[in-house]
Amino acid sequence: MQAQIPVTRDLVLIGGGHTHALVLRKWGMSPLPGARLTLISPDPVTAYSGMLPGHVAGHYPREALDIDLVRLARFAGARLVLGRAEGIDREARRIIVPGRTDVAYDIASLDIGIGSAMPSLPGFTEFAVPAKPLDDFADAWAGFLARVAAGRARPQVAVIGGGVAGVELALAVRHRLGPAANVTVVERGAALSLIGAGAGRSLRAAMVEARVALLESAAAIAVDAGGVHLSGGGHVAADFIIGTAATRPQTWLRETGLDLDAGFVSVGPSLQSTADPAIFAAGDIANMVHASRPKAGVFAVRQAPVLHHNLIVALTGKGQMRAYHPQRDYLKLISTGGKTAVADKYGLPLRGGVLWRWKDRIDRAFMAQFDDLPQMGTSQLPDPVAEGVAEDMGRGGKPLCGGCGAKVGQADLKAALARLPAPVRADVLSGPGDDAAVLAFGKGQQVLTTDHLRAFTNDPWLMARIAAVHAMGDVWSMGARPQAALAQIILPRMSPDLQARSLEEIMSAAVDIFGAEGADIVGGHTSLGAELTVGFTVTGLAAAQAVTQAGALPGDWLILTKPIGTGVILAAEMARDAPGTVVAAALASMARPQGAAARMIAPHAHAMTDVTGFGLAGHLFGILDKSGVAGRISLAHVPVLAGAEALAAAGHGSTLLPANRSSMARMFMTGGARADLLFDPQTAGGLLAAVPAVGALDLVRRLREAGETAAVIGEVTQGEPFLTVED
Repeated sequence: MQAQIPVTRDLVLIGGGHTHALVLRKWGMSPLPGARLTLISPDPVTAYSGMLPGHVAGHYPREALDIDLVRLARFAGARLVLGRAEGIDREARRIIVPGRTDVAYDIASLDIGIGSAMPSLPGFTEFAVPAKPLDDFADAWAGFLARVAAGRARPQVAVIGGGVAGVELALAVRHRLGPAANVTVVERGAALSLIGAGAGRSLRAAMVEARVALLESAAAIAVDAGGVHLSGGGHVAADFIIGTAATRPQTWLRETGLDLDAGFVSVGPSLQSTADPAIFAAGDIANMVHASRPKAGVFAVRQAPVLHHNLIVALTGKGQMRAYHPQRDYLKLISTGGKTAVADKYGLPLRGGVLWRWKDRIDRAFMAQFDDLPQMGTSQLPDPVAEGVAEDMGRGGKPLCGGCGAKVGQADLKAALARLPAPVRADVLSGPGDDAAVLAFGKGQQVLTTDHLRAFTNDPWLMARIAAVHAMGDVWSMGARPQAALAQIILPRMSPDLQARSLEEIMSAAVDIFGAEGADIVGGHTSLGAELTVGFTVTGLAAAQAVTQAGALPGDWLILTKPIGTGVILAAEMARDAPGTVVAAALASMARPQGAAARMIAPHAHAMTDVTGFGLAGHLFGILDKSGVAGRISLAHVPVLAGAEALAAAGHGSTLLPANRSSMARMFMTGGARADLLFDPQTAGGLLAAVPAVGALDLVRRLREAGETAAVIGEVTQGEPFLTVED
C-alpha cells in the first residue's frame, strides 16, 4: 500500500487572473505532492478580458466570458477562499482576508488585476462605471441595457479615455444600442497614441462610420447624473459613463513593503518580487523591471508557464528558475463593434471580417482550456471484486459525497437504533430517534447532540463554520440555546506547521460561530487520517420543555427557513459540473446560522426539526410519525437553491439520494427534477416547524425581515402518517 504523502508547504495564489487560471490548469494536470494549493478570489468566476467587447456588442452571452474558478479549483485540487485579500504580513507570512482567519503561506503569488476607477475625478465614484474590474462592469452594463429597454434610461453613453480599450468599447456600445444611440469618447490628449498609425487610421474610420463622436484634447473635470463636464465649459450628455483612462492598482499593496512602481509590484525575470523572493506577481499587477511593457493580456498568458515552473522550484528547492522575456511587439486584434476587427503589428494595418473571425477563434480557444478540463486520475474497479461492490459504488464508480451526503441511510439507521435498550436513568428523558437527547437539568432541560461532516471543500475554515452551524441545528430545532461544544477533528496527514495552521483556522471559525450563540468551546479531540473531517458535540439549555418532533396538530402550517438543494449541488460540484456562482450561493446558505430563526419560531412551534441528511421528505416524516398525523406540501412553495433543479434534471444526485427515496412508498406525488429535491440530503439545512395557522404568515414575514428565505410550504392534516405532494 502506498503511504499517504504528508502536506508540508502552502502555496497561495492571490487573485484569479488569467495567469493564475492557467497555472491552476497546469497544476491539475500535474500536481506537486506535498504542496497545498490555495486560491483567494472575491468571486467564484472571473471574466476574460478578450471577449468583453464582444459581449458588450451582443456577440457573446455573459456566461461566455466567465472562467469558473470553483470548477478550476476542484480540477487543481485547490481550496478556494471566496474573499478579497487586503494585506500581506510578510514577516508572519500571512495574507489578510477580512471576515475570516488570515491565510498562511510559504510561497505566494499575486495576480489581482487592476482597476480603471478615477476617484479623484469629482462624481466618478457615484455616477460612472470603470471598465475594470471586468465582472463589475459586465454586471453594470447588463443593468443599463435593462433600464434602456424599460424606458428608464436614454441610449446615451460617454467613454472617458481614448486609448484602444476606450475606442473598442465605444464601438461595441454603439453596435449594441443601435442607430438611436449617442456614443462619445472623451480623451484629454491624442486618441489611440499607443498603436501604429495605420491601425489608428482604421479605427478612426470605423468610429466615423459608426457615428461615434471623438473629442480629443478634452479633459473631463467632473461627472454627474447627466453626463461628463469638460474643461472649457463643454458637456457630454450621458446616462451611462465608462471609465477606461486609468490603470489603478489596489491601494493595500502600499502597506506590504514590497517594491512598487506607481503602485505595481516590481518583479524580475523570474517573476519574483524584487523585495521578497517568497512572493511572485504576474499579469497587470506586475511591473517587469527588466522589460517594461504596457498592460496587455498577452503578457499574462505567456507568463503562465514560467510562473508555474518557478513556483515548483520555489516549493521544492530543486531546479533553476526560468526567465520571462516578453516580446517587444505583439499582434493586437481590436474589434470594431460588428463582426469586424483591426489588426496592429509591426505597424501593419489590416481591417475586415476575417480578422474578427481570427480573433473569435483565438478567444474561444483560450476559453476552451477551462471548459474542457480533462478527467485526471480516474481509476477503474479491479477485477475481480467481491459481489455487490460495483452495485454499491454505482455506475461508473461514483465517489462518496461529502457533508450529509455521506450519512448512513435513514432506514438502516433506524434498524440499528431499534436494538438499543430504552433509557434507564430517570434524568434521561428521551431515547434515540429525536434530533438530540433530552436530559433533566434543574427546573429546565438540557439537550445533547453530536455531528460531524466529511469534507466537501478543502478550506478548513469554511468547513468548520458549516460544521458548527450543522451541529447546532439539532439544538436550535429543540428550542434550546447552545451552551458548550467539543470539537472532533481529523486532519489529513501534514507537517506540524500545517497542522497548527489548519487547526487555527478551524478553531477560529468555530469560536466565531459558537461564540455568537453564547456557547463555549471547552475542548475536543484531534487526530490524523485520510481526509479532513470536522464535527462537534454540543449541549444546549431549554428554560422550559424542549421542542420535539412530536406534537404537530392537524391544521398546523409547515414553515421551512432555508432553501433545499445542497446535496445535488455538492455532488455536481464534485463532478465539476456545478456553476461556480451556484456553488458559492449554496456554501453561503449552509454557513448561515439559524439561532435567531429558532428563537423566533420555538415559542410558537408544536413540533420542529432541522432538515439535514434524510432530506426534506425524510425529516418531515420524522414529525408526521412521532405526531401521528399526515401532511400536505406544495412543491411550488418549497424554496430551492438557484441551479439545484437544473442539476437534478441533468442527472446529478448525492450518493445518499437512493436511500432517501425509500420514503416514496408513503407519498403521493408526481415525479420530476424538483420533486427529487425532496429527497436531497441537506448539509446545515433549515428548520422545519409545525406552527398554528393563526400567526404563521406574520411569523414568516418577521423571518424574512431578519434575512431568512422562510416560506410556508404546506400543512399538517388528519390521518395516518402519509405525505401528499401537490405541484
